[in-house]
Amino acid sequence: MYKRVLLKLSGEQLAGKFDAGIDPDVATYFAKEVKKAQSAGIQIVIVVGGGNLVRGAEVAGHGIRRVTGDHMGMLSGLINSMAMTDIFEAQGISTRCLSNIFADQVAEMYSFRRADKHLSQNRVVIVAGGIGRPYFTHDTAAVNVALELSCEIVLKATKVDGVYDKDPAKHGDAKKFDELPYQQALENEAIKVMDKAALGLAMEQDMPVLVFDAMAEGNLGRVLAGDTIGTKVS
Repeated sequence: MYKRVLLKLSGEQLAGKFDAGIDPDVATYFAKEVKKAQSAGIQIVIVVGGGNLVRGAEVAGHGIRRVTGDHMGMLSGLINSMAMTDIFEAQGISTRCLSNIFADQVAEMYSFRRADKHLSQNRVVIVAGGIGRPYFTHDTAAVNVALELSCEIVLKATKVDGVYDKDPAKHGDAKKFDELPYQQALENEAIKVMDKAALGLAMEQDMPVLVFDAMAEGNLGRVLAGDTIGTKVS
């Protein structure tokens, strides 16, 4: 069983039944799943994206610079993290939101020592604002934070049960990988489990990434217990 992990959630997952915004039912579901894991003594760091609100690369253009668009995306992740923090606390989970964007009125500033202390005191730590710099996605931030906080693995929560050699929704003969080498995940353009910069960093620092269906109840606990589900990129 793992001792400290990073859980990467997407903004799209948080939107749930809505086209955009935050579905409180989905956030509450994740809170209950995390609470079960935390009760087993596992320290959990969470990074949540902002795609349900603003995707920086997509809003850039027509007068909005890419740097500004990326900052908007980081702020979207911060908004999601603030919501998740309140919903986790409402479920009785001691949670702290730490931000890599200067936002002292709504979140603590992120630092390694502050995050490490909160984790050692059995609090869930949600790290917001990406890494605070443009041109880096929340996926890359997740790997970066996992390395900095000595997490054992990055758990990439998705709506599918792993990584396939092609889109299983379009191809009935799509093959699911149980394990996948970093190099293959990087070189195969059809594999879009994470952006290539995130995978490259994971490979360089030997940080395993597990892609799994987070919406199946109990799956997070199974992953943390070491059950073979999803796809492990290592």
